[in-house]
Amino acid sequence: MAMHYAYMSKVVQNPDPTSFEEAKTEKKWMNAMEEEIDALAENQTWDLVKLPKGKNVVGCKWVYKTKHDSDGNVSRHKARLVAKGYAQMQGIDYDETFAPVAKKASLRTLLAVSATKRWFLHHMDVKNAFLHGDIEEEVYMCQPPGFEEKRHPEFVCKLKKALYGLKQAPRAWHKKIAEFLVKIAFKMS
Repeated sequence: MAMHYAYMSKVVQNPDPTSFEEAKTEKKWMNAMEEEIDALAENQTWDLVKLPKGKNVVGCKWVYKTKHDSDGNVSRHKARLVAKGYAQMQGIDYDETFAPVAKKASLRTLLAVSATKRWFLHHMDVKNAFLHGDIEEEVYMCQPPGFEEKRHPEFVCKLKKALYGLKQAPRAWHKKIAEFLVKIAFKMS
């Protein structure tokens, strides 16, 4: 019980920033934001363009999280750029939404079948999973706070890939992973 309290006291000692203005004063958060921007650029998440007439612009914000190891020590500082999907308009910025969720009964069945057939199970995590989903709709987002293009501050990001917070992000990721799994000989059930 004392270990739990020690861990929690380490976790809550330094609360994470709640805004870019708060985070930009600390090098660790600037480094985390730069790491995220680099990953988004490498993934070719958007193109900077002039906003076409009559198009909606979705905002974005930074979300900060200090990650801890099992002993409560800081393992890393994570900054994630999140789209303000609540500003999206159905039929304009997105058509369909979808959130794949595994039912407990399905998971228990899979584990039982695996155990009886002596199959090996592997668990994996896809880093920045939603960022791999391709966007089919035209979605424009303002430039990330602190990382605006100085030569073109009036430009917006035309998204090519999904971002966390977009209405269609879970659907885009599910479509991408499902296509890949079928391609490598898995079958849908």
